[in-house]
Amino acid sequence: MTAVIPDKLFFKIGEVAKIVSLRPSVLRYWELEFEVLKPTKSRAGQRLYTKKDIELIVEIKKLLYAEKLTIEGARKKIAGSVKKSKPVSTGEEEGSSDRIRNVLSEVREDLVRLRNSLQL
Repeated sequence: MTAVIPDKLFFKIGEVAKIVSLRPSVLRYWELEFEVLKPTKSRAGQRLYTKKDIELIVEIKKLLYAEKLTIEGARKKIAGSVKKSKPVSTGEEEGSSDRIRNVLSEVREDLVRLRNSLQL
């Protein structure tokens, strides 16, 4: 169950689905069930997952499919591991990192559009 994650900053939902061998609908459902799984969205509304998000998805998949936990059990286990690994913060770091991620995502999209227009 080891997923090889390519060296990219962001992944679209279809790419993530192939990497972790799940349907995109399962990933969207898990976003509703696991509050720690929150991919950013591009200006076009596409979900953009990071490597950290994919690692979390692999962990959730392991808990649900290999360890046979319920969604509630997996949610509690994930929440417990996130609390242990996260240092106490004021909340400002999370908000600013989300803003930075969104800005970087938008810049990347603009650069891709520019590159495509120059290739005409």
